[in-house]
Amino acid sequence: MRKNEEEFQYTKEVIRVPMTVVFLMWFVYWMEIKFQINFTRHGVFPRTISGLQGILFSPFIHGDIKHLFNNTIPIFVFLGMLFYFYRALAWRVLLLGLVLSGFGTWLIGVKAFHIGMSGLVYMLFSFIFFSGMFRKYYRLLAVSLIVIFLYGSMVWYVFPIDRAISWEGHLSGLISGLAISLVYRKMGPQQKKHQFTKNEFDTWFDEEGNFNPPQPEVEDESDENLLA
Repeated sequence: MRKNEEEFQYTKEVIRVPMTVVFLMWFVYWMEIKFQINFTRHGVFPRTISGLQGILFSPFIHGDIKHLFNNTIPIFVFLGMLFYFYRALAWRVLLLGLVLSGFGTWLIGVKAFHIGMSGLVYMLFSFIFFSGMFRKYYRLLAVSLIVIFLYGSMVWYVFPIDRAISWEGHLSGLISGLAISLVYRKMGPQQKKHQFTKNEFDTWFDEEGNFNPPQPEVEDESDENLLA
């Protein structure tokens, strides 16, 4: 199980990437407050060419301090999990998820600016949960259960229960994470297949499971009888 043990290994990216992303989120918000700048127009605006820029910029733009704080802890936790448990896939999952969740919002969203890290949060939530389920690897299954226990209530916000919340962004993130977990289900950490070695006792059973122990060897006494 050497390969999987190496996969679950702490590296600087486990902390450095989440901290960098969180820093950028808060720095952008600080710039808006400090210099009275409104970056909302750089969010995703569905089905317009200019609105495509939001795929890249919108995750770092937030409407208020509550919105920013609500996204800070989940993105930090999920990015740390991603880079710890899926180290070899982490950057691919993160970049592909950013594009797919943003583009999905651009396709199905209402005509308004969609901003915030929530789409990426839902993508990571979905990837980590479903990836553990598809791999059937007990360590990753445990991570999936922890994720659903801590953040399972997030699922309700993929429905239009609050007009002020971009449920389209949440739904796009959830679907994107599911799709990515399917695509990469055979890459990265896998459940080890146990191979049993045979010993001498295994030869005592035939293919049907019947017990056939070896018979003791009997010495040939014919020559001895001739000499008697």
